[in-house]
This record gives sequence, structure tokens and C-alpha cells, in this order.
Amino acid sequence: MRRTLLAVLAVAIGALSGNAIAQEPYPSKPIKLIVPFTPGTGIDILARTLGQKMGDDWKTGVVVDNRPGASGNIGTEAVAKSPPDGYTLLMTASTIVLNRSLFKSIPYDPVKDFAPVAPLAIGRLALVTHPSVNAKTAKELIAFAKANPGKLFYGSPGNGTPHHLAMEVFKSEAGVDIVHVPYKGTSGAVQDLIGGQIGVMFLPVHVALPLVEAGKLNMLAAGGTQRASATPNVPSLAEAAGVRDIDTDIWYALYAPAQTPREIVTKLNGEMNAALKNTDVTDTLMKQGLQPTGGTPDQLEQLTRTDLERWAKVVRDAKIQPD
Repeated sequence: MRRTLLAVLAVAIGALSGNAIAQEPYPSKPIKLIVPFTPGTGIDILARTLGQKMGDDWKTGVVVDNRPGASGNIGTEAVAKSPPDGYTLLMTASTIVLNRSLFKSIPYDPVKDFAPVAPLAIGRLALVTHPSVNAKTAKELIAFAKANPGKLFYGSPGNGTPHHLAMEVFKSEAGVDIVHVPYKGTSGAVQDLIGGQIGVMFLPVHVALPLVEAGKLNMLAAGGTQRASATPNVPSLAEAAGVRDIDTDIWYALYAPAQTPREIVTKLNGEMNAALKNTDVTDTLMKQGLQPTGGTPDQLEQLTRTDLERWAKVVRDAKIQPD
């Protein structure tokens, strides 16, 4: 009888302790933001900027953990397999939806393994050409390419990169034949573009702008369906090419592991949206060519599902294979 009573008391105490732990306010320990790319990239700067603001607001530690490799798959898998408690989060780019089409298999499901938290920002891409290309507008470029099929070359940092896919979207919508020259990184491609070895390329607006201002490149369009805020007088690609819904931009977002409690997702979403309205945060991001957006978890879920299908079609139609 005495042992039975002690056992009952032990269970009761355990339950009370469990409830106390469960009711502990979030966050009560440091948060880890996993970035599946190298330090110094746009997404890394985004994570560190928002992470610092979150840490300051919530009086807790926020650690940015860079885990590059396999086009973002290594860091993304780490978050997918983390406990759904809100203490390990994924800050990533739209590569999370691109990779399912670019690899024969990936160790996570972009929809099933994650709880969308918030869309964060857009990185606008600019269509730029070497001055030797006989085209001052996107429509003139299309006309030139149609008159010279297979004679114009474009560069990218590698097969399956956003720069590559953006040009394949442009080629498909415009009905032109421009030959792809993949490089191992952006710097080599940019150097050959400046040197005239290749004629055209998509580049992030903030990367292209100094080269355009120096007279080394011409900018024919900036932004996909909307103009880039950094270059308000330059038409979007949709405007310049006369093509509707030609979305070539890179988006950035925050995800948690699947099954993360809704109240934690809601709190994280509120913090992200508030931070993105902060003037210091906005100024920092704009200098990196990132346009803050914000939004709801439902909006990010819809974006994830829509772009999974949209980019799958682009990859399939263009027969793209990763490096």
C-alpha cells in the first residue's frame, strides 16, 4: 500500500513538473538560426540583422549557424530533423523549392517537413548586357537574339542557380535562343561579362548597379514583375520585355520544423514582421539589395507550394541538371 501511494505521488509530481516545463514562456533559452549558405551572403546578412533584433527584443541569445553545402541541402536537412520547439529555425532562400527539381533526391520535403513562419524579403535580379551587345532595351535584346539565334552567350554562377533559372524563364517567355555558359561562382562570370566574352546575364541589382554606373554594363530591366526599389527609373522585366507574370526574383523566408506549436509560429511571425518595419533593419537590408516584405505563415505556405510547381516546370522544360 505504501509503495503504491509513493508511486502515485511520484507520477503526480512528474506530471506537475512536466506541466511547469510545458508552460515555460517562449523563448526561455537561446535560439539557433541555421543558414544553409556561407557567411557574408545576402541570406546570412538577413539572418544576422533579424537575429540581432530578435535577441534585443526578447532579451535572449540568437545564434546564426552557417551550414553550407549541397546547394543548401545540408543545413536545411538539419532543421527538418530538429525538435519542433522553436529553438532551431531555418532562414533560407527560394532554393528550398528549387532543389527538389534540381536533385534526384533531397533529404527533406519542402512542404511536409517545415512549418512556414514568414516571408521576409525579395532580392531583385537585373538583366544586364555588355555595351557591345546591340540592344539598349529588353525588347531590342529579344529582337537581336531572334535575329542571331545561338550566337549570344549568357553566364551564370552555375547550373541550377537563380541567375541561370531566371534567364531560362526569360528565354522561354521571349522565345529566344541564348547559349548558357555556366561558371563556378559569380566573380568569374562577371569578369567575363565585363570583358565581353559573354554578352548578357542576370545579376542581383546591388551587384549590377555599381558596374552600370561605371559604364561597364547596361541595365535593361530590374525586378521581375515589379520594379526594384533601388532603381525606380528602370523598368521591371515584365514591363521592359512586354511579358506578364515573368517572376525571376529570389525570395527569402523563415521556417520552423514541422509540428512546431502554432503559438510559437505566431509569436515568431509577429516578431519578424515588426523587425522588418524597423528603420535600421530596413536600411541595412536595402543596402544589400534586399526589399523587406513580411507576411503571414499562410502566405509563405502558398508561396512554397506555388513555386515548387512553377520552378519544376522551368527545370523540366529547359532540361536543367545541377553541377
